Amino acid sequence: MSGAGSALPGVPADGGPLRCREPATATVQADTEHVRVTRWDFGPGAETGWHRHGWLYVVVPVTDGTLLLELPGGGTAAAELKAGVAYTRDAGVEHNVVNAGSAPLSFVETEVKAHPG
Repeated sequence: MSGAGSALPGVPADGGPLRCREPATATVQADTEHVRVTRWDFGPGAETGWHRHGWLYVVVPVTDGTLLLELPGGGTAAAELKAGVAYTRDAGVEHNVVNAGSAPLSFVETEVKAHPG
């Protein structure tokens, strides 16, 4: 995942409010010519940072939890995760993902490289 950049460290590129959230931890578990599998671990309030998905992806939650999805244009959405219940999204999704709960949260994301956006 890659976030939107700014010319100045710590200053959002869009001039929006400065946020000081803990970053989520991404651990790549497999990366082949066909798929990339990454485990994401979030403390309470941790975030991925803004990014756009270049490939179709499947998420399998490891823990139950609630995500806050910050969307382009300033919108937000909530997503309830249930351990072991997978969901998929098409390539092109852009967002910042935040653990909106008070407990740690984890999921495994599999990106399918054969389906670029």
